[in-house]
Order: sequence, then C-alpha cells, then structure tokens
Amino acid sequence: MNQAKNHLANEASLYLQQHADNPVDWYPWSTAALAKAQRENKPILLSIGYSACHWCHVMAQESFADPVTAKIMNEHFVNIKVDREERPDLDKIYQTAQQLLTGRNGGWPLTLFLSPDNQVPFFGGTYFPPQAHYGLPGFKDLLIRVADYFHTHQTEITQQNTRMQQALQHLAQHPVNAQQVITNEPLLKAQQELIESFDKHQGGFGSAPKFPHPTSLLFLLRIITENLSENVEQIHPIIKYTLEKMAQGGIYDQIGGGFYRYAVDAEWQIPHFEKMLYDNGQLLTLYAQAAKLYQNDLFKTITQETAEWVLRDMTAPSGAFYATLDADAEHIEGKFYYWDQQEIKALLTSAEYEVVYHYYNLHSPPNFAGHWHLQITRSLEQVAELINSDKASVQNQLNAARQKLLQARNQRVWPGRDQKILTAWNSLMIKGLALAGQVLQREDFIAAAFRAVDFIQNHLIKEGRLFACYQNNQANFPAYLDDYAFLLDALLTLLQIQWREQDLQCAITLAEVLLKYFADEEGGFFFTAHDHERLLQRTKPLMDEAVPSGNAVAAFALGRLGHLLGEQRYLMASAKTLKMVWQAMQAYPSAHASLLQVLVDYLQPPKLVVLCGETDELKQWLAACQNTYWFNHLIVAISAETRFLPGILANYKAAEPKLRAYVCIGQQCMGPIERLNELKSILPI
Repeated sequence: MNQAKNHLANEASLYLQQHADNPVDWYPWSTAALAKAQRENKPILLSIGYSACHWCHVMAQESFADPVTAKIMNEHFVNIKVDREERPDLDKIYQTAQQLLTGRNGGWPLTLFLSPDNQVPFFGGTYFPPQAHYGLPGFKDLLIRVADYFHTHQTEITQQNTRMQQALQHLAQHPVNAQQVITNEPLLKAQQELIESFDKHQGGFGSAPKFPHPTSLLFLLRIITENLSENVEQIHPIIKYTLEKMAQGGIYDQIGGGFYRYAVDAEWQIPHFEKMLYDNGQLLTLYAQAAKLYQNDLFKTITQETAEWVLRDMTAPSGAFYATLDADAEHIEGKFYYWDQQEIKALLTSAEYEVVYHYYNLHSPPNFAGHWHLQITRSLEQVAELINSDKASVQNQLNAARQKLLQARNQRVWPGRDQKILTAWNSLMIKGLALAGQVLQREDFIAAAFRAVDFIQNHLIKEGRLFACYQNNQANFPAYLDDYAFLLDALLTLLQIQWREQDLQCAITLAEVLLKYFADEEGGFFFTAHDHERLLQRTKPLMDEAVPSGNAVAAFALGRLGHLLGEQRYLMASAKTLKMVWQAMQAYPSAHASLLQVLVDYLQPPKLVVLCGETDELKQWLAACQNTYWFNHLIVAISAETRFLPGILANYKAAEPKLRAYVCIGQQCMGPIERLNELKSILPI
C-alpha cells in the first residue's frame, strides 16, 4: 500500500518533494499552516534544509521516514518544511534566532520549535539523532519534552519570546552618523586580520573545517593591485598559496572540475561533497582574476576546467544554470567521487596508471572510508623524475587518464541534481563565466553567460519586478536583495565585454527597484522588499556569508552604475550604505570583505573608459583596454549605432563615425582621445 502524500505533494521544490512521501504531515510555509497552528494551539516544528544537504538526508531517513516519530510529530505539532534556497528570507531569520537561543553556529538541517501565535522560536538546534548521541538528545524524546514544555510553561515562553524579539530588533539596528568621515582604516585592519588568520602551512584562513573564502581573497587581490597595502610581500603569498593548495587538494574535483562546498580538514583533503553553483561562480571569478594578474598556468587550468564543468553538468537546455549537485549517491556521501585502486588500474594503460599513481595520492593509504579521494601530492616535474620521463609526456598520459576516469565515473549512479534556476546564484555564475571567457579568450564561456542572462530577462522579470526562482516552467517567489544586486553586478560585467542596450535597460530597472523597494532611509538595503510578506524580522545582511553580502554588492554595483551614467542617486545610495555599516565594519573589518570593495571605490573612484565609434575598430580598442588589470576600471565600448544612451553617456556619443575614447576619474574627465597609443599610455597595460 502506497503512503499517501502530505501537503508537499504539489510543491515544485526538489527538497520538498523529497519529503512529500514522509508519514509526517508536512506543510510548506503558508498562511494555511500558520493558521492551523494558531487554531489548534500547537507549536510549529520548522525544519529548514536543501536538497544537496547530507545531514538533511540523514535526519530524514532516521526520523521523518519513521512512522513512530511521525506520529509524535503529527499529534503534537504543525510541521512546516522549508527549502532554504527558495526562502532565504526565512532561513536568515531563523538561523539568527537559533544562534541566539543556543549560542552555537547554525546550519542545516535547522530544527526549530515556534510559538503558534507569532512564529517566535522558543527551542531549537540543527540535526538531532533518533536516539541520544553526539551529546544530543534523541529526537523522539525531545519532541515529547518540547510539547509538554509548551503547554506547561507558557509564561516562561512568552517572556523568552519577548526577549527574542527585542534581540532580533536590536540586531537589525545600525546607528548612522551622517557626518561620518570615511577613511581607509578598515582596509588596513582587515588585511592585518587576514594576515594573522592565514594558515602558513596549508593555505586558507583558520583551521578545520576549511572554507575557500573567495570574498576575502578577492579583497586582497584588489588592495594589492591598487597600491592600498604596505604588506604586499605578505599578501601575494597568501593569495597564491591558498589558490594553489585548493586547486591541488580534495576540495577540487580532480577528475571532473569544479569545487565542493568545503574541506572537513585543515589540509583541503576531504571535502563535504556537495557542489553548489554559488561557490563555483565566486571561485570562477577569483581564479580568473588571479590568472590574469599572475599569468599563472595552474590558475588558468582551474578556471577553464571549472567553466567546462558548469557547461557540461550544470547547464539547462534553456541556457540557465542548475543549483546543486548532492553530496550523496546511493545514500552514501562521496560515493560518486571516490575510487578503488584496482578500479583505476583496470581502466588505464600501465603508463597512464604509473602517472596517476604518483601524481594523485594512490601511493598513500586510503584517505576516505577505505577508498581514495584524489588530490595532487606531487608535481608533474616530480612525477617525470620518478618515472624517468619528461613533463610533456607525463602531462599527455595524465590527460588521457583523466578522460578515461571521467567517462567511467559518468557511468556510476549520479548524485541528485537540483534543477531549480535561482536568479542570485545564476548571476554569480554569469559573472564568473564572463570573466573566465575574457581572461582565457573563450567565446563559448562568454556566450554561455549571455544565454543565461537572456533567460533571466525573458523568464524571471515580470512588469519590472524580478523573481527569485524558476522551476517547472514557472517563476516563483518575489526576488530578494541578493537577486537584484547580483544580477545588476553581472550585467555591469557583461556590458564591459559586449555592450547591449537591453542589458543597460535591465540594469537601470533593477537599480530603480532597489531604491524604491529595498532601500532603507537610514542607509543600506533590506533583504526583502517593502511589499514582501511580513515576517518575524526584516533583515539587513551586512557581513559576507556563503555568498557576498547583498548590501555590499548592491552598493558596489549602484556605485559603478552611478559613475557610468552620472546618476547621483545611485552614488548617494552607495555612500549611505557605507556610513550605515561603518561601525560594524570598524569592529569586524575582515568579515565585511565585499563592503570593503565598496570602500575602495569610494576612496578611489573607478577609472571610466568609454569607447565610441564604428564596430570593427571598436573591438580592437576594447581588446587593447582589456589587457589591463580591471579591478578599478569600468571599460565600455559603445558602437555608433547605439540609440539608448541615458545620463552622461549621451555626452560621449561620437558626432561622427571616427572612434574616440573618453577617460574619467570621478568627476574629472580628459578630452577625447583619438589615437590608441595615447590611450595605452593612460592605462596601466
């Protein structure tokens, strides 16, 4: 007899569908579920996770699929399941609340018990085992105790809820000093903090678990290229060594390309095996920019392989990008990715196997559950010396071996792929692919970025408003701050590669919505729009998390668009964001790495280069300009046929077909430049 589906049966989310057959009477977050809790005076059991989450699967198998546990849940609670990728607004609120309740970091699955009248949590945690273990109570026992506590301690819960609401309100307040003088002090503090937290032995920052921290590394790249550091000799090794260790370690998929979520150890050996679009979008940007700055072959290879993985495994027929690959295959974490030595030996020639044996870690004991998760432990030169060969031959054997291993791996049972299209995450990947294509001169990467942004413009914008998610041929969920900010930033990147009027029009539309629906009069931007569903808290995220701060990217992109168009409202919104976050940035500068990029633009306005003229010659000039390192440059090439030129762009329009360049820094502009050599002398090519 088939188990009847619960209230998740008609949800589009893959994660929610994974729980539709549970004996738990799950509801999605909805007015119906909240009203039911109030009507029946039952606490809400809120469970937040996502489809690629390993421990979410574990808790589902252990507890949510168990009829005994489900009976307790159904009797005592209204059970609500949330996909954090669809509802980051809810996830941000309740992750913060969980930290306030427990004093511990959050994570997924997030398990909270809410009062039915106001959705304020009174108890919670993350993963709970079925029986007491890991210093945690058994989930069934916990359910009974929480239900009993709810009905017998209402006074205490009401008092705690009041304190929780006050704490959340306090966290949302950011005193603003309108007279605040903006200085470079946070830049100096942040780089010192990063220098001190750098792991000199293994690269990266801090100890296990080890995360890539792309926003921190991009900040360091920025300050050393703009002469904003007196510690250049210390910072270059931090960037290069960290990128090398990640590229050679197990956090990188040595066979298929792309990065896993993070390493569970300090040596980058064993990852948490889920692959997230947002991680790889940011790391693609990071490696592309490092490859350009250092002209480093390894960084170029990682950029190329990561982009090729995205196009091969994460791209929908529509051109947009899928969200995640699961950590698990056949209910075992990492099974899709690890190897047995004899399996490898059987797939390769003896010469290929000899190279793989020495290059990857097959000469060492198994490093993951009796198997080998591949990492680079010797250089090509070292392998060549060991097997009495030359580097070129070793590289050829390695390339052939990797192709065979990839083909064999593709025959395995694949991890689950969440095929929802998320606007914010797609935007991070669009930017990464565009920069990768520019650095590597790969037109296919650039074309993929444009296809994805076209999909978003055609399917996720309706009546001037953006949507956050596309699945089952439908756009859902009014977009959040990250969606608007990240897409605006991606459009500005694309405009510097190929000027398209529709992209500029879209960028202006996004900017206007940010100011009208997200901006706080005191400065900065809320995560949700003014007309969004009213929730327990209206957050204003400032610090970088797994993705850059939406406030930071909004302020950065608005500032850049403001310089491009001469639009003072955008520039003022960017500056007000800096003043709003100033106290927090002073207290924890390295936690606000993306906002520090805004600070750099405020202190040293970007150099705007506008090229205008006939298309063929225009491409030649643009290519010459792109040879420069672009962190503090905004370079656009506008053909003579362009008609939509708002703001000060109309002033740059050539009166005749002859090509001209206009260079401005802040409010100061040079006269028209008509010779390429003269332009080259101005740019640090």
